[in-house]
Amino acid sequence: MAVDDNFREIVWTVIMSIPPGKVMSYGQVARLAGYPSHARMVGGILKKLPAKSKIPWYRVVNAQGKISFPVDSAAYLRQRQQLEDDGVAFRGDKILPAMFVDY
Repeated sequence: MAVDDNFREIVWTVIMSIPPGKVMSYGQVARLAGYPSHARMVGGILKKLPAKSKIPWYRVVNAQGKISFPVDSAAYLRQRQQLEDDGVAFRGDKILPAMFVDY
C-alpha cells in the first residue's frame, strides 16, 4: 500500500496528540490512525518528515519499548535525550511501561 496524503496527515495528528512525558509504539500510532497492520508505514512516514517539522517524532518507539536506532548511534542519543528532556523514564535501554499512552 502506498502512503497517501490522508494516512500521512492522520499519522501526524496522532503523533501530535502524544503528550509530553509519554510515548506510543509505531503499532499504536497505526491502530489509532485506522490502519492497525501498518506500523512499518508509520516508520516510513517519520523518516520523511521535513527537517524543521514540529511533530514530536521522538515520542514514537518500537513495540519492545525501545528506540529503534542502534544504541551507539548519534540518532539514538538524540532521540533518547529528547525523550529524557520530555520526562520519559528508562531502565537501561528500555522505556518504562508507565510512559506509554493508555489508548
